[in-house]
Amino acid sequence: MRYKNIDLKWGGHSGFLIQFNSMNIYIDPLKLTNSNNKADLILISHGHWDHCSVQDIKNIIKAETKIIGPSEVLSQTRQVKDGIDFEVAEPGKSFEFNGININCVDAYNVNKPFHSKGDSVGFILDFSGTTIYHAADTDIIPEMNSIRVDVALLPISGKFTMDFHEAARAASIINPDLAIPMHWGASIGTLTDAQNFVKLCKEKGISASILEKEI
Repeated sequence: MRYKNIDLKWGGHSGFLIQFNSMNIYIDPLKLTNSNNKADLILISHGHWDHCSVQDIKNIIKAETKIIGPSEVLSQTRQVKDGIDFEVAEPGKSFEFNGININCVDAYNVNKPFHSKGDSVGFILDFSGTTIYHAADTDIIPEMNSIRVDVALLPISGKFTMDFHEAARAASIINPDLAIPMHWGASIGTLTDAQNFVKLCKEKGISASILEKEI
């Protein structure tokens, strides 16, 4: 889909490709069916297999690709090639990449044992004024009260993340121009979950949309 000055494509589960100024920015790529668009930048939220896929990274990486992710991801990306351009992400840390501002934010569970605070990061990206929040694997957390973005990519599957009810509440806290469900359709989460999320968002006056898998 085209949103303002970016193209946003869903790759299934929590994976996205954002195209901006002829650059390809991937977030948590998984089981890509089209790897023709080689990555300028890859953002990895944490080291779980459904977010850090070494095979997918191998398929889209090129000599100049930069990867940003938590320290636990570094050892996995070293399987791709030696000397990879990698920077360690932590909540509160910021990066600049060819005019794109990237802020790393908290992503964690509050009532589940799967994602501890500090182990994962969400990303807020600023594309010359267009802002996108990739929440990663998270529950509703207090830090969301300070997040204001144009587009919010929110997990909705439950068990490892917030479910669609909670994700709709998170959307009402963040109040984006557009909310998009993720973390569904692969190993956990269903189309029905995504549809229910969209319905609840619209009941709260928030525009929401389900993306079809494009990559």
